[in-house]
Amino acid sequence: MPSAGPSHRIAVIGSGPRGLSVVERLAARLLDAPPLQPVHIHLVDSAQVGSGRVWRTDQPLWFLMNTVAGEVSAFSGRPDDGPVRPGAGPSLAEWWQAVDPDGADPLGYAPRALYGRYMQYVLNTVEANLPEDVHLHRTPGEVTDLEPGADGYRIAFADGGTLTADRVVVTTGHTRPELSADQQRLADFAAAVPGLRYFRGDSAADMPLDDIPAGSTVGVLGLGLSFYDVMAALTEGRGGRYETGPDGSLRYLPGGREPLLVAGSRSSMPVPGRGRHQKDFDYRYATRLFTAERIRRTGGAPVRFRADAWPWLRAEMDLVYYATGLRRTAGDGAAEAFTADVVAAARTGVPDVRALAARHGADTLPPLDIDALARPFGGREYPSPEAFTSELVAAVTTDLEHAEEGNVDSPLKAALDVLRDTRAVLRELVDFGGLAPDSHRDEFLAWFVPRTSFLAAGPPRTRLRQVIALIRAGVLRLAGPETRFEAAPEQGTFVVSSPRVRGSHTPATTVVDARIPTPSLLRDPAPLTRALVSRSLLTSYVNTDGAEAFDTGGVAVTQSPYHPVGRDGRPDRGLYVLGIPTEHTRWFMQGGSSRPGFWTDFVRDADAIAADALAPVATTDGARRQPAAVLA
Repeated sequence: MPSAGPSHRIAVIGSGPRGLSVVERLAARLLDAPPLQPVHIHLVDSAQVGSGRVWRTDQPLWFLMNTVAGEVSAFSGRPDDGPVRPGAGPSLAEWWQAVDPDGADPLGYAPRALYGRYMQYVLNTVEANLPEDVHLHRTPGEVTDLEPGADGYRIAFADGGTLTADRVVVTTGHTRPELSADQQRLADFAAAVPGLRYFRGDSAADMPLDDIPAGSTVGVLGLGLSFYDVMAALTEGRGGRYETGPDGSLRYLPGGREPLLVAGSRSSMPVPGRGRHQKDFDYRYATRLFTAERIRRTGGAPVRFRADAWPWLRAEMDLVYYATGLRRTAGDGAAEAFTADVVAAARTGVPDVRALAARHGADTLPPLDIDALARPFGGREYPSPEAFTSELVAAVTTDLEHAEEGNVDSPLKAALDVLRDTRAVLRELVDFGGLAPDSHRDEFLAWFVPRTSFLAAGPPRTRLRQVIALIRAGVLRLAGPETRFEAAPEQGTFVVSSPRVRGSHTPATTVVDARIPTPSLLRDPAPLTRALVSRSLLTSYVNTDGAEAFDTGGVAVTQSPYHPVGRDGRPDRGLYVLGIPTEHTRWFMQGGSSRPGFWTDFVRDADAIAADALAPVATTDGARRQPAAVLA
């Protein structure tokens, strides 16, 4: 059909999962209603267009995802009777089985590089199915500036190139914020003493871990998901391998080039493992107690997390915990009767779930205490590193036993899954200043988020088995609770120690910060961020209530479709900011994929932006192209 107007140009800066999802929804909408004017979509990335930095395809295979492959999809709809296309395509697990039928594991955890390949497949499928006069441009390069103008937004690149767009979507993902004072002290000490190294928090695939000498001692700060990546890179990545025993335990066979890892954190407990996956991939949990309607205060007053939200969320977890135990011991009928009693009791306030469980004979389970689970060694003193190690291995072994039972059959793992399954309710309560400022800062971000991140975002079970094997092989030590990483100028080394473990003092020549940096607009030194701040296009969101104010550090955006709010308080309607840069304005923006079978907030966000970005485009509901799927 003849063109009805000039080209409409959309630039998406950052091609990780969020950026790819926006492009997929742009393509799906254009395929559904082909445009009557040319549309140009520019997907921009400084690392790998289509996969981004964290998921790039050239990273080693020992870096794993922490979500089961069958729960991940970058298409906004399931396959149907038509060809694979934007809006209808396979999940990661289905694609994996198609390209590697012998090695795929839908219930397993795919390498991150494999997910990067899947993202490339999705992008290839998008490009192969674009309507006539819709053009996808893969644009490599680092964006350093973005300036509004009369003819659109002028995008400047580090190499001197430029690009002009009518709409710009910023999905720049994980940043490398400025170091904190404590981190800077360690970095400065390493820079001043020959032979010492300090590696800042980042994706392990981007750390210069190959520079660490074999046989040296490495302090690893943090025991979260990045710890497991660092652990794998310095063991499997150094030629080590594991043998599986008859009981499923692992024995580590060193490659001979490993350093000694001395790791620790405040709890000194590695992040617990995810329960064996037992749920359907399109499983959706319906809360019975923890709902936003129940928790919101009358008159629109901000919610206080500990007083208003946490009692209901804890009751929801207790309900699942005891119902799972009853189902295991007395059958489905007993669990359903207990659940009905709890729901009935909730009509008059937060129910005493444990007391109701006792009436149904389910009180043999120990009380569910997330503080004790997140800090299992809190307040304990140990006479030697060996004494602490013995208790640590016992705790990890116990966690593995719960994880092996599964996320449906284990009362503990089923209850902890509630923390994952209720994220949408939490976002509804927390986002855009839903909590009182001090409650947002102190109760939610400082107290709840570290605990839920520790308990609900665990690695594959095999990682915990590897921890035990490495400890027994003498390659890994856990220092103990309240681990300290300090400079020791008199020794010319770092020192790793725990005040709770006598004799834990260990010199180290390298410190690796294995914590994912907290995003903050205030501390992001990226040239594009600083340019947007200087132009007053980006500001940080301040949660205010009367005299109380909390500067969250997240980019201030409108409600969907998430236009940034400038210093003058006005949104820029041609710009959109999505994902990690908005963390703390919204919560849990680090989620890296959607689910097959239904739309999560992840896809709804991308679709809302796609719809708004395409609003000026004249379209037709004419015939649709149906090219063949791309399986490479």
